[in-house]
Amino acid sequence: MTTPDQPRSVPTVNFTDAEAGAKVFPDSDNRRFTYYNPAKRKQTHYEDVTVEVQPDPRHYLAQGWLYGFSDGRGGYPLDWTQLKAWGSDRPEPKRFPGSGGKGYDWPALGWHEFRDPNEEWELTLYRYNANVVRQLNQNIDAARQTKAFEQWNTNWVRFVERNVGAWMHVDHGLGLYLYANANRRAPTNMHNNAISVNSMHRIRSAQDLALYNLTLTEEIEGFDGAAHLQVWNEDPAWQGVREVAEKLTAIDDWCEAIFAANVVFEPLVGELFRSHLVMHAAPRNGDYITPTVVGAEEFDFAERDLRYTISMFQLLVNDREFADHNKALLQRWLSEYTAASLGAARKLQPLWSQPDAKPPRFEDALDAVKSRFSGIVSDLGLTVPEELTQ
Repeated sequence: MTTPDQPRSVPTVNFTDAEAGAKVFPDSDNRRFTYYNPAKRKQTHYEDVTVEVQPDPRHYLAQGWLYGFSDGRGGYPLDWTQLKAWGSDRPEPKRFPGSGGKGYDWPALGWHEFRDPNEEWELTLYRYNANVVRQLNQNIDAARQTKAFEQWNTNWVRFVERNVGAWMHVDHGLGLYLYANANRRAPTNMHNNAISVNSMHRIRSAQDLALYNLTLTEEIEGFDGAAHLQVWNEDPAWQGVREVAEKLTAIDDWCEAIFAANVVFEPLVGELFRSHLVMHAAPRNGDYITPTVVGAEEFDFAERDLRYTISMFQLLVNDREFADHNKALLQRWLSEYTAASLGAARKLQPLWSQPDAKPPRFEDALDAVKSRFSGIVSDLGLTVPEELTQ
């Protein structure tokens, strides 16, 4: 016996056309965002996905911060750095639903003027790093197939296992504990994106060196893949670099951390080691593979990370309200970290005598990075510190 189907009671859908999407606003037919001023005549895709993405009650977060810390502070406090941008000293407006920001005619726009000249955001980060890793893997695979590692001088094998491996500790420490920390503390999404990409460059470089170290352990008989640990912990030539790197990761001020790392430490120590030692000495000792690994990191810094750094600090040293304050503070940081970085660089000098085929003289290499550093300082409108000549 079959039971006849009972009619089902289903609520009917009633379209009232009262949804926000059906309403007509003054800009309803505009195909571009109008809530920010583009850096150039035409706004870019980078700006559309980056500018004003991070909320700020000084701009459009009418209800105030949605989250806060246990001490009562909300969001991204501007006092996380001693540097200031136009409007920083103005009190945060009292916001609540319906307030509309009335009575506060000029938000703190100074920090929000920054645009990353590299125009980095999530999609570009994935594409770029994927291309770099793909190329490195192809280079290393080609070297394995052609037995290129067998052409290395014995002393160069010892040099790579000890010193190139030691540099991965610098990349890992700065990438994870300096740049990633500064990324969270910066006040705008434009800063966050640029700094987080910088962080990923360093973490990727550390991973590149670690994987390369494993490959060399498999391909070269007698290669000690753990030698870099003893070097990093005990070798006197590396203790200056280790001391400065650890000091950098302990900096609380996010602007100070980026300035000390990208304006001072990298030009005086990073480029000295990568460009003027490893990349010069490797081909003379039969190694054409290591320069491609180290060179990828060198390009990251010289052509991308340094570019956003200069753009960021140029805004601060030319700030319409706090230029003098910022310049004085940056000069003080320059003196402090130049002395420390030069000390670390000079302790690396014994490394220049380790390969059989020597790179150019250490003194010439140090003069070259000093000149490069002086140019960066001049581009920022700052004075070259006296410590550079000592």
